[in-house]
Amino acid sequence: MDHYEYSELLKTLHTKMDNIAGVVQPEKIREELKEIERLENSDGFWNDAANAANVQKEKTQLERKLDKFNVALTALTDAEDLYEMGKEEGDEETIETLFAEADSLDEQVKSMEVSMLLSGPQDANNAIVSIHPGAGGTESQDWASILLRMYTRWAERHDFKVEKMDYQAGDEAGIKDATIIIRGENAYGYLKVENGIHRLVRISPFDSNAKRHTSFASVMVSPEIDDDIDIVIEDKDIRIDTYRASGAGGQHVNKTESAIRITHIDTGIVVQCQNDRSQHKNKAAAMKMLKSRLYEYQMALKQAELDGVEKSEIGWGHQIRSYVMQPYQQVKDTRSNEAYSQVNAILDGDIDKMLEGVLIAQSRS
Repeated sequence: MDHYEYSELLKTLHTKMDNIAGVVQPEKIREELKEIERLENSDGFWNDAANAANVQKEKTQLERKLDKFNVALTALTDAEDLYEMGKEEGDEETIETLFAEADSLDEQVKSMEVSMLLSGPQDANNAIVSIHPGAGGTESQDWASILLRMYTRWAERHDFKVEKMDYQAGDEAGIKDATIIIRGENAYGYLKVENGIHRLVRISPFDSNAKRHTSFASVMVSPEIDDDIDIVIEDKDIRIDTYRASGAGGQHVNKTESAIRITHIDTGIVVQCQNDRSQHKNKAAAMKMLKSRLYEYQMALKQAELDGVEKSEIGWGHQIRSYVMQPYQQVKDTRSNEAYSQVNAILDGDIDKMLEGVLIAQSRS
């Protein structure tokens, strides 16, 4: 990097931070935090535990957003000041250090830009992730399990908690179905871009002739919605089936029909839960999952109306990404049109850049 390139980078980042400030509105956040502090000190505030918890959640989110903005802004202004001082004093060592740290500074501002995009009504919520293999038997079931591991590893990298709600192992390998909840700030905001069909091309480990196979799996992501969001589900709208849970869980789980499958008749949405030994608890969890899926479906319908898309075109059937392992190594996303060569790292959960690329591309479309 030379002086011209670095100067242009600083100008670009400064423009980005000005735009970000216009959306984040740090002064407004400071006023909101002062108002929350006033509420906390008011009589009777802590007597209403539910309201206090909601206010504390909002406070934490505001503080994190403001802190992240301040850290990015300080890093940029410090770099600008050091660069001007370095030029004036002819301090080449400082300038070379700034050049070496340019990519890191760029990533920091980009991360703030992405945070700005996570401002949807449910973006801060936990994410319910369901994975279903496509046609292809063992090969597709194995691919579905690889995706499940990828999202689990991504959650672990962020210190998020993962709760398994449903897991049906494949006959030979992989999974027939799986649903997990990833609990962490902005989990849904990031993972909502994963909705769709994921395609894998590789030499199949299950083919004795070592032929190349193409496999598909669908990923569905919904926000875990709060109880105060009104989604009405009547008994006539659903069909409830019970079945024996599979996998780990002890003899009791496998001997009783504690697992629950709920089908929403009008939309065809199906949710399953076998997380608990109690059929009652599994039903409650499945109903919450169904409400989340219905909320996501209704939001998709509203967006489709705004975009002029026919209802029949809404669904999970669009291919969003290809993961090619042979004859070359590449992950290509159809939304951002970006390609990545670190396939193994991505499948190990290193997907932040890929997610951020899609979020930014969608914001500009």
